[in-house]
Amino acid sequence: MMTLAYIKQAIISEIEGYEFYRMAAGQTRDVQMKETYLELAEEERKHVVWLQDLHKSIDSGSDFDLMTVDAPPSPEIFKWDKLDREDPKTILSVFGIALQLEKASFEFYKKASEEVEEKSAKELFKILEAWERAHYDVFNKEYNNLQEDWWSEQGFAPF
Repeated sequence: MMTLAYIKQAIISEIEGYEFYRMAAGQTRDVQMKETYLELAEEERKHVVWLQDLHKSIDSGSDFDLMTVDAPPSPEIFKWDKLDREDPKTILSVFGIALQLEKASFEFYKKASEEVEEKSAKELFKILEAWERAHYDVFNKEYNNLQEDWWSEQGFAPF
């Protein structure tokens, strides 16, 4: 796949993530989760802008400035201990979908970084892979905790 084709696909994927997190924010009653989903949506929006800028620079033959790209977020960026667990099955569903999105994203960026030749594209894809992997790791850890809580509430846990 050509570099510009990877970038176009990445833009679509990031827009899908942006819309998903905005939708999840609109559906939750939990203020902390709403803020978290909106933060994630904003990160996805930033990725779209970076990818659009990369596309323009490659298409025009100019250099892409990687200095405008932030470092991946810390895995501890969200305050999961304040999560409202009143609706665990909805939260589990959102987290499950988020895990799938984030995993597909980091796998896509890993493959793209290995296959493209343009140095700036290769480096941006590596950074985006790290962002998406950090999101995945945070969601996965909390998903497992929520799943254990939910199983316990449903009587699935051994006593």
